[in-house]
Amino acid sequence: MMALWGAVVLSGLYHGLNPGMGWPLAVSAALFERKSAALPRALVWLAFGHFVAMAAILLPFSMMFVLVDFASEIRIGAGLLVIALGVYLLINRRHPRFLARVKPSKLGLWSFLAAMAHGAGLMLVPIYLGICAADQLEGGHKAAGILMSSNIGVAFAVATTHTLAMTIAGGALAAGMYFWLGMQFLSRSWFNLDVVWALSLIGVGTLGITLGH
Repeated sequence: MMALWGAVVLSGLYHGLNPGMGWPLAVSAALFERKSAALPRALVWLAFGHFVAMAAILLPFSMMFVLVDFASEIRIGAGLLVIALGVYLLINRRHPRFLARVKPSKLGLWSFLAAMAHGAGLMLVPIYLGICAADQLEGGHKAAGILMSSNIGVAFAVATTHTLAMTIAGGALAAGMYFWLGMQFLSRSWFNLDVVWALSLIGVGTLGITLGH
C-alpha cells in the first residue's frame, strides 16, 4: 500500500517536472504580464485542469459494480491499455495539434486536454485499482455500496495527492526559471522527455498487470 501511494506521489512529481504538462506556460504568463503574481495564478489553473482530468479518468472506475467480482481482470486490462498507449507514443512522437489551438489564457482547459492526450490520468488507473484492492472484499454485490462510497473518496484522494505533487514539482521549476535562470536557459538546456514518458507508461502498465496476479 505504501509503495502504491508512493507511486501516486512520484508520478505526480514526474508529471510536474515534465514541461509537456505546462509549467513553461506559467513562466511565459508571468513574463508576458511582467508580474510575479501571474506565476502562481497560472499554476493554480494548470493544477485545476490536471485534477479534473485525473478525477474524470478515476471516478468511473470507482463506481463500477463489476469491480467487486472482476478487479484483477480490470487491472490487467487497464495495464495492457496503458502499455499500448506507451508503445503508441514511442512510435508516434508528434504532439497533439489541437493543444496549440487553445488560447494561452485558458490554462485550465489546456492542462485538462494535455493530461488526457498524454495519458496522464490513464497512468494512475492501475495504481488506483491496486489501492482499492477490491478483490480482498467479501460479500460480493452486498459490498458494492460500501465499495463505491469508499472508492470515490480514494479516487479524489489519489487525484488530489497526485496533482499536489505535480504542482509542487512544476511550481519549483517554474519559479526557478522565472526568478533566476530565465526561458533562454530552458530553451538551451532542457531535454526531451517524450521517450521517458512513453517508457513510464509501459512501466506503470506492467505494474498494473503484476498487481492483477
